[in-house]
Amino acid sequence: MGPARTKDEESGRRVDLDGEKAFHVFQIPRKRQSIGLVFPVPTKRNESTTLLYPLDTCKTRYQAEVGAHGRRKYRNLSDVLWEAISNRQVLSLYQGLGTKNLQSFIAQFVYFYGYSYFKRLYLKKSGAIKIGTKANLLLAAAAGACTAIVTQPLDTAASRMQTTSFGKSKGLWKTLTEGTWSDAFDGLGISLLLTSNPAIQYTVFDQLKQRHLGEKLDKRDKGSSPEALSAFSAFLVGAISKSVATFLTYPAIRCKVMIQAADPDDDDDGGASKPRPKSQKTLPAVFLAIWKSEGISGFFKGLQAQILKTVLSSALLLMIKEKITKTTWVLILAIRKYLLLTRGRLKSA
Repeated sequence: MGPARTKDEESGRRVDLDGEKAFHVFQIPRKRQSIGLVFPVPTKRNESTTLLYPLDTCKTRYQAEVGAHGRRKYRNLSDVLWEAISNRQVLSLYQGLGTKNLQSFIAQFVYFYGYSYFKRLYLKKSGAIKIGTKANLLLAAAAGACTAIVTQPLDTAASRMQTTSFGKSKGLWKTLTEGTWSDAFDGLGISLLLTSNPAIQYTVFDQLKQRHLGEKLDKRDKGSSPEALSAFSAFLVGAISKSVATFLTYPAIRCKVMIQAADPDDDDDGGASKPRPKSQKTLPAVFLAIWKSEGISGFFKGLQAQILKTVLSSALLLMIKEKITKTTWVLILAIRKYLLLTRGRLKSA
């Protein structure tokens, strides 16, 4: 038997599990995490990305367009989809999918090892036995910042591929090398700012959870086990908290897409792209362009699609995770049974 857990340690573990059931914004590594939960993480995230990629492309193209209401090419997301269908370029909705999956795959490993490194460093420097909630969020933000820096060129390339005219998307290397090296890091500052999104989500999630379990927590005996949300309640509270975090950070999200988007003039040059002036790629310039052309509502253009994609992606992650975990353990049990039978036959022989 292992050492007994204190009530605080058990409560902290249960809160973390509730967060995991709700949303997988950042995969926080655990020492006792099972095989079925560690290795399939990049796979299940890539499956979710692939299934929802047409929606992501429509959303990105819709977000990237700025202009007065009467001069817009896209009035809503369905206009983007109809453009692809009418031009017989439905498969072009998957422009940049390989780059996006590569970005997701690399991000998972960079974040995992980054978080593990910062965690060991924190415990060594502070001499603490465990990490508190605030310190955990800071470590997650630091790991997220490292991930954003490493994967920013892939993020920029994927956005440019998605916003290039249907059927005219270039490969990853050509997309990255057609501009300067600094162009590959367009929007990095906003990406670093958006690492605060999980902290906002966790804060809202914790507050909603406390409200939901308020009466149960008051009636609970001191020696009883801590109350936890059901799987459905955890997902629902997680969806609400993620929606709130997305709403608060959405203006920055849209500005990042506009900064990274392909220049519309590039499609008319036969591939001879002319880099946009650097002033047009800055956050103040994009803010001013949205304000002049669309007003305050323009900062939230495409918000519904962003939330829809986030919720669907998280729902798919939960579903795929359960399927993969179940399949993994079935295989492990089958192999174990086979090895036991083989050992028994060898002994009898």
